[in-house]
Amino acid sequence: MSNKPGTEDAREVEPDMETAPAAPADATEDSPYQADHEAFMRLATENEELKDRALRIAADMENLRRRTARDVHDARVYAIANFARDMLGVSDDLNRALAAIPAEAKASGDAGFKALIDGVEMTERAMLNALERHGVKRLEPQGEKFDPNFHQAMFEVPDPSVPANTVVQVVQTGYVIGDRVLRPAMVGVSKGGPKQAAPQPAAEPGPLDAQAEKDA
Repeated sequence: MSNKPGTEDAREVEPDMETAPAAPADATEDSPYQADHEAFMRLATENEELKDRALRIAADMENLRRRTARDVHDARVYAIANFARDMLGVSDDLNRALAAIPAEAKASGDAGFKALIDGVEMTERAMLNALERHGVKRLEPQGEKFDPNFHQAMFEVPDPSVPANTVVQVVQTGYVIGDRVLRPAMVGVSKGGPKQAAPQPAAEPGPLDAQAEKDA
């Protein structure tokens, strides 16, 4: 039996295929990319949630700003409503005092008595002018269509020549402050006449006086 040179040495250096370590089953070529994709999707979802939360907070802050601005405006315009209502009572008393003076007394020509009457009239006008500067407006419903939002009907006056529900007499003057009724006008309305073709526009109060804005 002959031995060829180099045969045994070659057999000794051949690797043992049965004992070679096997590659991990999950060690795929794209596994790092899959992990990066999942991390990206998670961050994108969190970003959308944060964006939605930020938009909601911004909307809430805008609503709060508008409510605050409206509350400040209402406080400035309507803060004197109760005081103005009380002052209207004083104005009514002054007006009744003037109405109670007999006509012959007014025509007597007495200088002192005339000065007293003029002083009361000036006081009433000054009071109403001061209230008007702060947004209190007088209602002038004479001849207008009756509006339950601004008028209070006290009685009816039969008059077929006047359209029905027309204010034909003002018993007590009404006032508004801003766009709210401070005191409705007490009126007498007509009945028995033809219906009015179209309603008259309601009296709208004008803007506040600049001096009132400054004083508020």
